[in-house]
Amino acid sequence: MAHSQLPSQSHSYWRDTASIKEFPPLDTSIDTEVGIVGGGITGITAAYLLTKNNINVTLIDANPILKGTTGHTTAKITAQHGLIYDEIIQHFGVDQAMLYYKAMDEAKQFIENTVKELTIECDYRKEHAYIFTNCEKWQHDLEKEKNAYDQIKIKSELLDQMPLKIPMKSALQMKNQAQFHPLKYLTALLDASIKNGLNIYENTVAVDMDDNRTNPSIITKEGHRIKCNYIISASHFPFYDRDSFYFTKMYAERAYVLAVQSAKEYPGGMYINAESPTRSVRTTNWNGKKLWLISGENHKTGQGKQTHEHYKALQAFADEHFQVKSYDYRWSAQDLTTLDKIPYIGKLKKSQPKVFVATGYRKWGMTNGTVAARLLSDLIINETSEYADVFNPSRFKADPSIRKFTQINTDVAKHMIKGKLDNTNPYIEQLQSDQATVTRINGNRAGVYKDKENQVHIVDTTCTHLRCEVEWNSGERTWDCPCHGSRFSYTGEVINGPASKPLQKIDPDELTK
Repeated sequence: MAHSQLPSQSHSYWRDTASIKEFPPLDTSIDTEVGIVGGGITGITAAYLLTKNNINVTLIDANPILKGTTGHTTAKITAQHGLIYDEIIQHFGVDQAMLYYKAMDEAKQFIENTVKELTIECDYRKEHAYIFTNCEKWQHDLEKEKNAYDQIKIKSELLDQMPLKIPMKSALQMKNQAQFHPLKYLTALLDASIKNGLNIYENTVAVDMDDNRTNPSIITKEGHRIKCNYIISASHFPFYDRDSFYFTKMYAERAYVLAVQSAKEYPGGMYINAESPTRSVRTTNWNGKKLWLISGENHKTGQGKQTHEHYKALQAFADEHFQVKSYDYRWSAQDLTTLDKIPYIGKLKKSQPKVFVATGYRKWGMTNGTVAARLLSDLIINETSEYADVFNPSRFKADPSIRKFTQINTDVAKHMIKGKLDNTNPYIEQLQSDQATVTRINGNRAGVYKDKENQVHIVDTTCTHLRCEVEWNSGERTWDCPCHGSRFSYTGEVINGPASKPLQKIDPDELTK
């Protein structure tokens, strides 16, 4: 492959190099003690912890296991979540910031201990983590973050140089963090959980919940019920959001990853810059070689420039700094950010003590997802956790929550109005293979995609969640909602919530009428 050529398809290195078992869909109603919706790091880790305690657990996923956000991560196991600790101290105090760090540090240690306990071959390796900047105005923010580290007693150094030789003015190092192959780790946890009695059903879509305070039930798309003592919603966006309005309290962002081979020798470490656009760098082993993972280009889902341009921006960065020999993989991920950047982990709502939620990991899912699994398992087994207040989904405070709430929902209103305006293309006959456009059919806005075999697929572009208009994602060949982050395949099927119903399909014959 020429060094300038990006892969034509989005495909995760993690999924390509892990042996993931297949599981049947649920075809009947069942009873269980704990029902878990979502087969990523939170759901699988929670299942492992609960089954170790002889609790009967059933885990379902709308797709094949580990196909979602966990399968598309950069897989850094770190408590360094960008510039977060000074912000937590300012909003919630030193004690809460210390608890946040302690939860993340214990999650990192849990992963290391589990790798050793189960002798998991998952390329686990300790690395120092670095936040760096090449911008003078961000140097002050790194200094404030270093002061926050000192208050929390995090081992760190503020440096004027770092092992990775790219332009920088300052870097904040957090020592002894780690990285691994997430799917090799989680498939080992799955195997151990199955031996402990875990029941798994994939391609099983949870669409509703019977909100019984004693024995709530998960209701699937086919109408089957999973009657539970407890439910854990670990499905990226909560599968059940009636009366809780989580879609108003989070926003969805996408980020992009290139996996490349370089002529340079990798110096060790995991790196991310403080400013925008985001640039993150780490490596992984691949057939005896080093594969560099270069990621970033965060943006709100369904908004901004053509998505393929984000890959090109990362490609330009890699070509400039890393003597790239080949581009071997590209993929993207989506994650949710909460009002105050701290995940929502705990009771889905105050009125329902048996249903728990874990969401809003802000792209730091390896530690946040592990924290969530441990916290929710503790609440089920012991009815208490020292971290419950830190991550409580009902914790909202006036500062910063109300300000952020207003900002998020003003943005939603702007994009809802913008999407209804006439920005359509009447010249459908000019559409090339593997291209999409928006037009009007019988006066209604419609999305048209012509695949590589020149077959035409048409959908109504009105999102089935709250009727915003979806936009074409050229990098992933999906229709993405700019309001709340729902994503649909080019045939209209739901990929990411909060939408639970597919886009309406339109017969291609309508184009000729």
